[in-house]
Amino acid sequence: MQVRIKPSTLHGAIQAPASKSSMQRACAAALLRNGDTIIENPGHANDDRAALTVIEALGAVVHQKDDGSLLICSHGLHPTAQTVNCGESGLGIRMFAPIIALSNQDMLIRGEGSLLGRPMDFFDTVLPDLGVQVVSNNGRLPLKIRGPLKPADIEIDGSLSSQFLTGLLMAYAAAGASKVTISVKDLKSKPYIDLTLQVMEHFGWKVENRGYREFYFGEAPSFPPGDGPLHYKVEGDWSGGAFLLVAGAIAGNIRIKGLDTASTQADKAMLMALNRCGAAMTTEKTEISIGPSSLRCFEFDATDCPDLFPPLAALAAYCKGTTVIRGVGRLAHKESNRALTLQEEFRKMGTDIELRADEMHIHGTGRLSGAEVHSRHDHRIAMACAVAALGATGDTIIEEAQAVSKSYPDFYQDIAALGAVVE
Repeated sequence: MQVRIKPSTLHGAIQAPASKSSMQRACAAALLRNGDTIIENPGHANDDRAALTVIEALGAVVHQKDDGSLLICSHGLHPTAQTVNCGESGLGIRMFAPIIALSNQDMLIRGEGSLLGRPMDFFDTVLPDLGVQVVSNNGRLPLKIRGPLKPADIEIDGSLSSQFLTGLLMAYAAAGASKVTISVKDLKSKPYIDLTLQVMEHFGWKVENRGYREFYFGEAPSFPPGDGPLHYKVEGDWSGGAFLLVAGAIAGNIRIKGLDTASTQADKAMLMALNRCGAAMTTEKTEISIGPSSLRCFEFDATDCPDLFPPLAALAAYCKGTTVIRGVGRLAHKESNRALTLQEEFRKMGTDIELRADEMHIHGTGRLSGAEVHSRHDHRIAMACAVAALGATGDTIIEEAQAVSKSYPDFYQDIAALGAVVE
């Protein structure tokens, strides 16, 4: 799909999309819980749909309710299929693989698109230590596994992604882990683990976080039958909301509703970047107002929130001076190599981006030109180009613009509702 975006002035209010990080974790927890769960404000991005498909293949029954919420009925892990497809979701494969390994059946885990090229060596090295048989495609998908996973004291490397740890924490809890410890070296994206622990606690599992170096399971809890379903409300998404915030800082006075400023989501750090660059912004607990101002260059460490690089690049392009963002090493294994992709696509719009070791230097002038750009099949690249296009001179055409469906399928409709001219 091709989308044309014209220079636009924004105004009005919009609801932030549902967080796929929150939604997917809730789906996994609802599967592992013995009982009914109602998920309120569910997401409908491709990654969300993939998570629902996975838990249905693993024994859960999902009902859409009239009010838009989801009723998930589950009696724990009872696979109804031998093959599970995680779509293009990096969180999906890394979180669900240890959960699937709780089964004593032979299971095949597949993925699609860019996920097929992402490294999965972690499972080859860690799961066998937990009694799981693993066969991968030279460290890539598809992944053949057979459990059951048996919790034990282990040490893992957390430098590539925290998502592997999320899966292990949930699998250990569901397996009734008692008096065992997961030790972690060099854990990245700690706020995402805070979100995982928050969801787990909501569903009744407690894990002791010892400074993000050790995660200790004490006595396995026992849960008495509840009087009714457990309710979980999916948070507004700071990852998608970051693009809306940048759109406001560039192109108009808008209000974004549904972003909880007390959230544990890593991408809430976007507020820090906006404050540093001088954005005209006011915040309330679940609503943020933002508009254009004279933006200045800034420094920011995105090591723990690498998904912010694309909206930060769009923001920095409109900040006069050189903005420095650290954490480039986290970008190689995304839907595209985002560091190189941002450099190449923003160059087409007149912004020079340099890559220096672990730093991205964005030379902002505040003057961008409309251009023909390509999403590289990466949802966040498509949104970054679209937001940058709002203040550019001339039209911007985005090829393969449908990539946004992975995380924010309503993105173009939402910015259009705020006044963006989208064709």
